[in-house]
Amino acid sequence: MLSIFKSIFDTFGSAIFVPVMIFIVAKALKIKTQKAFSSALYAGVGLTGFTLLLNSYTPIISNVVQKMIDQTGINLPVFDMGWQSSSIVAYATDIGMMYIVIALVLQTVLFFLKWTDVFQPSDLWNNYSYMVWGSMVYLATSSIILGIGIMILLNLYSLLLSDLLARRWSTYYKYPRSTIIAMHNIEPTIFGVIIDPLWNKLGLHKIKLNPQTLQGKFGFLGEPISLGLFLGLFLGVLGNLSQLGTLEAWGEITSVAIATSAVMAIFPKIAGIFAQAFAPISQAASKSARKSDTEGREWYLGVNDATGYGEPATLISGIILIPIMVAMAMILPGNKTLPIIDLLALPYMVQGLIATSNGNIVKTVLNGVIWFSLGLYMCSWTAPLFTEIAGTVGVTLPAGALMITSFNILGKPLVGLVFFAFLTKNPLWIGLTIGVYLIAYFVFRKNKESIRDYLDRAAEKNEVFQEA
Repeated sequence: MLSIFKSIFDTFGSAIFVPVMIFIVAKALKIKTQKAFSSALYAGVGLTGFTLLLNSYTPIISNVVQKMIDQTGINLPVFDMGWQSSSIVAYATDIGMMYIVIALVLQTVLFFLKWTDVFQPSDLWNNYSYMVWGSMVYLATSSIILGIGIMILLNLYSLLLSDLLARRWSTYYKYPRSTIIAMHNIEPTIFGVIIDPLWNKLGLHKIKLNPQTLQGKFGFLGEPISLGLFLGLFLGVLGNLSQLGTLEAWGEITSVAIATSAVMAIFPKIAGIFAQAFAPISQAASKSARKSDTEGREWYLGVNDATGYGEPATLISGIILIPIMVAMAMILPGNKTLPIIDLLALPYMVQGLIATSNGNIVKTVLNGVIWFSLGLYMCSWTAPLFTEIAGTVGVTLPAGALMITSFNILGKPLVGLVFFAFLTKNPLWIGLTIGVYLIAYFVFRKNKESIRDYLDRAAEKNEVFQEA
């Protein structure tokens, strides 16, 4: 049964699953079939557009990033093979595939019981993030109960963070009643929320550095299409520093520049198509709330994080962090991880930070440097187990690499703490991770509206000073 389910899921990706879920949700809200079908189709077209755009952009930029790393001469034993390798490992283990079925039931039940306001099953693919950690626990402890247990607990933590981020993400990225739910890309959110008051005391909310301000100050040169050009030139030059006197190098530099500019220009148009999928659902949900005798439920549909990748502040912050994280890997004492493939995932990884800071690039970059540096250590500590489990499912190590990891998936400090607690098999430590979740959950549920309002007010502090 698991192999059949995996085959179906591999055949029909998120571009099919999300439209199907949107159609079902739309019909549940009594939207006419024609409108429900149109919403589903817009979602499928939008997601396919994101995929085509990013799949074209990634090979162009990845070659430059690889050259940049090669020129540093870094020799670290843990090689970042990217989130793709993690997904292969997750979907190749029996315990991982078991969780797909458990997750579908769990996430659906939690939503309809109103334990969460986020409908997560619309993005089933990203469950592999829990599956990787659960598979490693199972490998280390030989306990299927602990393996399944940590996946469920991490799923609960992830949903709590999604609830926390949902309104802010939806507002900033302009997708009505939708939010990202991938644990590996929302985990940094909590750090951004906690440290934001400190950045404000240091006056970082007053720094006018976001796409809107740049456009207001520099006109055409500050527009996303121009910013993409300059950003691509910057990255291209870094990747070709030793060959700047050659025509071939400048050919690659200008190609990266134009490609980055194209992403900045095309992405908003695809985002506009995708956003149309949610208009009828948002209207129907609002209408239903007005008819209710009690206050209407504010709920959100989980969407793939590709939907935010090319937003100007997100892409700018992510690309700026690429050379910085390579430098951090070189200078951090005790770090064993060389980030490579998942450097291209940084625009995915900063979306929670961008949304909560309202597009403040300075805050996002600083938050990213601190949190992702801690993530490098987590990758270093978990690499032996991940390498072992990857070997059991046939993943081949790159030449010269002693161990492998995924900077995006395994570089998660908070998730890592829960993981280490389960590795001890000690009921006290495991119980502590469960207790922390329950306390955080009930505090959030009791103060949900005030917490979400606080995040909106905190974001507006940046907007006040950043408007042109």
